Amino acid sequence: MDYTKQLENYTVVPTAEQVAEQVARIREIAPMNYTSEVYRKCFAAIDLTTLDCCDSERSVSEFVRRAVEFRAAYPGIPDVASICVYPSFVETVGVGLGSSNIAITSVAGGFPASQTFIEVKMLEVAMAAESGADEVDVVINVGEMLEGEYDRMASTLEVLRGELDDEIVLKVIIESGALQTPERIYKASLLAMLSGADFVKTSTGKTAVSATPEAAVAMCCAIRDYHAATGRKVGLKVAGGVRTAEQAALYYTIVEQMLGSEWLTPSLFRIGASSLANNLISAIEGHEVRYY
Repeated sequence: MDYTKQLENYTVVPTAEQVAEQVARIREIAPMNYTSEVYRKCFAAIDLTTLDCCDSERSVSEFVRRAVEFRAAYPGIPDVASICVYPSFVETVGVGLGSSNIAITSVAGGFPASQTFIEVKMLEVAMAAESGADEVDVVINVGEMLEGEYDRMASTLEVLRGELDDEIVLKVIIESGALQTPERIYKASLLAMLSGADFVKTSTGKTAVSATPEAAVAMCCAIRDYHAATGRKVGLKVAGGVRTAEQAALYYTIVEQMLGSEWLTPSLFRIGASSLANNLISAIEGHEVRYY
């Protein structure tokens, strides 16, 4: 596919000023969603994440055990959407989850920098799926995006999509903090969707700047325009630095305002997080909780 040519179909690119105005407007109304009901929905959207250099089979198994036992401890709060780990721990998560409905997410494809051979990316993505991943998160080559090598960048994503069965969810991380401008964020999101992404995701959480409301608004503009042009709904995942219940509710409000309530389900809205889980439980329960 000529991805550069495809971008020409999307000419109304959001400016920094327009994005700032939208963020200011949404910040004003976000407090209406500081409610237990919204916090529960945000909790159900969490990809509960452990991507640490100190991860081990024992630590990941314990992490999964806590997630599986959560509903017994807090029956009024839904399970998280998925558990997100490095590919070598996918089988460990699968064993621990058993018959749980919690999905398994694996980062892959040279995460977090995407700076490796395409053959390595393909193999890692395929092996994550073969090990039992329900969802795979890959990163764009940010350098190619910044240099305007759109066809090369998107073609790699297309190849990685081809390594997965149709039922496996592909989330593409655009590393919005490195792209910086709404125009680049918008274009990267479109390229990811055009190449087969089921979700576009803000960040790896491994850079100085991760998720921001401004990036989420620009990405929602791309999702909205892509849906209008194709009829296909693509989800948004915010990740990196989302820690408080109020921050989660702000991103919830951005999606609600920009895309509509039909996007506010785990099939189209996710939050990649670790510390957020405890803070949402605390907000729902009305006292400090340190479950995870």
